[in-house]
Order: sequence, then C-alpha cells, then structure tokens
Amino acid sequence: MSNTDLIIPQRSRDIGDFLVGRFIPFVHQRMVGPFSFIDHMGPTNITPGKNFDVDQHPHSGLSTLTYLLEGEIMHKDSTGTEQRIKPGSVNWMTAGKGVTHTERQPDDLRGKSYTMNGYQIWVALPKDLEEMEPEFHHIAAEELPVWNDGDAQFKLIAGKGYGRESPVPVHSELFMLEIITQKDYELSIENELVGEIGIVIEKGQITACENTIEPGNMLVSKTENICKLKIAANSHLLLFGGKPFPEKRYIDWNFVSSSKEKIEEVVEKWQNKAFPKVPGDDTYVPYPPKSRLRK
Repeated sequence: MSNTDLIIPQRSRDIGDFLVGRFIPFVHQRMVGPFSFIDHMGPTNITPGKNFDVDQHPHSGLSTLTYLLEGEIMHKDSTGTEQRIKPGSVNWMTAGKGVTHTERQPDDLRGKSYTMNGYQIWVALPKDLEEMEPEFHHIAAEELPVWNDGDAQFKLIAGKGYGRESPVPVHSELFMLEIITQKDYELSIENELVGEIGIVIEKGQITACENTIEPGNMLVSKTENICKLKIAANSHLLLFGGKPFPEKRYIDWNFVSSSKEKIEEVVEKWQNKAFPKVPGDDTYVPYPPKSRLRK
C-alpha cells in the first residue's frame, strides 16, 4: 500500500534516551536501521460500499513487509503472486529493480463489515542488492518464533533476536518483534537486538526516561543495542531496527535508493508505463506531481 501523504514528517521530541515521534520518516530520524517507512493501516471499519482497494503501483530498491492484526487483504504482484494475507502472517515482497502490486479486499468479504488493522513497512535493500530480481515470500503465523518471558509474549516477525531467527528471508541485519503484556513488564535489552531500535505502541503505554508514551507514537533509542523501559499491563508493542547502512538512502514516492539518479530513472520508467504489470490488471496509479526527493 502506498500514499505520499503518509510520508510527511511529523513533529518529534527528545525525552533523554529516546526520540519520540509519529513513525518514520520524521524530522530527526529518517530511518531506523534499514527500515525506511512504517504506516499504520487502521484500525478502520470496512463496511458495505466502503471497499479496500489499492490499485496497481510500483516499488523499487526495497522490501515491503505487511503484517496484519485484524482483517484480510488479497495481494497480487507482477511476479505472478496471488496471496491472501491474514492476521499474524507475514507478506515479504522484495521489489529490487522494480515490481508492481495491488492490495484489495478479498471478493468473499465484499459487502461485509469488519475491522482492518495492521502495518505496512518498507525495508531498504543493501546497495549491492538494489537491482536484484523481484521476489515474494509468504510466511504463515505458525512458522514464526513465539515465546514467553513471565507475563509478556514475544513473537519474532523478521530477522534475528533473543537467540532466535525468523524464517522471513531478509537481506540485511535487522529485527522486528511483537510484544504483548498481560501485566506490567520491565523490558531491558542488553545486546539481545543488534543495531538501532525503534518501538511502536499499538496499544497500552510505556514509560521511558520518566515520560509516559501513549499509542500512536514511536520511540527511537539514541543508543544502539541498549534499551530500558516499563511496559504497562495489556500493552501491545512492535520493536524493529538493525544495523544502519553506510550510505544515505533517498525516498521519492514508492522508491528507495542510495542514488538520486537511480530514483530519477525509475520515476521516468513508471511514467512511461515500462514497469512489469500485475497479470490481468490494467489499473495505474500515476506518479504524484507533488512528490519530492527525501533524504
């Protein structure tokens, strides 16, 4: 899923060990490790006459990770993949040199009411893989590592952490975890997760540096590998991050690259309708005229 308005940076503030803002990219933190974009899809009510349809649009230089908490999406892409996404599973599409895809409400759910809630995440590719062939992988919920620590449940969605490894075939050193608490829980990370650390609050609240942070915010630790905070009972968090790349990344609309020139090339390619197409789909989302290159 993609929308240029979702990339507009929001205000951020410094609370000591963390920066706090409204997801990435925001003013003082364009990326967290290789993660370049996080969009919270919902929660929103899908009702008869209000369908969920994202027409054919492109990506390059990144992998998309779709993780649903509620609802379902039918994914189709130019590699020929057709995959229904359900809560708890992971859709991992690597765009590489260029891919197009659509995301739509499954046919059997049209005309029905349900809640849609989840996250669309972009992970930039290492420089030497930005031109790789597109790939798609679907990992079912039951394939992901899950464990408990006291009254907190952990799930490793992608990458490595806590001595475990997710089956999602990532292309760089990263991690993404889900934590759900039943009671108050003190989280202390001491080299359990390698690299920069971001925390999204889906539900509940956390306390960091004597500040209480509510849902809808993201924290970014200013110290790699170390993070201490208190998580309230009945909270739901996503942790993500990893080792940052040595080169800068540029974002323009749905494209990420270490090269401005490369982004200009893929923009022209999309405008000329030279990208591969989703089989049987003639829809086309035009390049937005107000889009601009973002560092």
